[in-house]
Amino acid sequence: MVLPQLQNLKRAALDLLFPQRCLGCGEEGELLCRSCLKTLPQIFPPVCPRCGRPQTSEILCPACAGWQASIDCIRSPLKFEGLVRQAIHQFKYKNLRSLDQPLGLILKNYFYHYPLPVEIVVPVPLHPQRMRERGYNQSELLAREFASLLHLPLNITALKRTRYVKPQVKTQSVLERRRNIEGSFICANNVLAGKQILLIDDVSTSGATLDACALALKSSGSSQVYGLVVARDIMILGGG
Repeated sequence: MVLPQLQNLKRAALDLLFPQRCLGCGEEGELLCRSCLKTLPQIFPPVCPRCGRPQTSEILCPACAGWQASIDCIRSPLKFEGLVRQAIHQFKYKNLRSLDQPLGLILKNYFYHYPLPVEIVVPVPLHPQRMRERGYNQSELLAREFASLLHLPLNITALKRTRYVKPQVKTQSVLERRRNIEGSFICANNVLAGKQILLIDDVSTSGATLDACALALKSSGSSQVYGLVVARDIMILGGG
């Protein structure tokens, strides 16, 4: 592919002119150096089998016990705190797109140890207006990197966001998040019918966005839908 080669050459040229520095310690060379990577707050089993929240057992957590979810499960390698929060903020809002490589590698390494039975990778889409405002979809960058590392097929066109809603971070409860995002996605065709899908996103808090995506995919015939995100925000949201 010519495009990835051009992108790699562009990145190499930028790295030469403006050497990368670690977001954690400032050391020149990488955006996340090896030493700082070792300090990232990891999530280990046991976790809730549905939402992936770390806990002391492998039964459904209280938040998922009464949740009629469409998503089969959500998994994440990291907690959304400290350097992880800082990196994702830079990646998502400050145009630091090169973070797709270290963050994609974190996802790949986690998936290697905790695989899911998936056939195709799908990023959580942005609404076209949000895409124009931001200029890129960080979830698509992650999905491309992850799929490339694992040689998995990628689909970025079938799942679409049709409603422009306020950012989920501005909502105050799980219920509000679910209502805010409800009906925001459609599957444009049946190309993913019968497929086992892996949704890729940067962060999950309540799981509402991933679940809304899963509902759209399953309504178009997808058999199973799993979510994999870089970080899990384990903050407790109110229920009402």
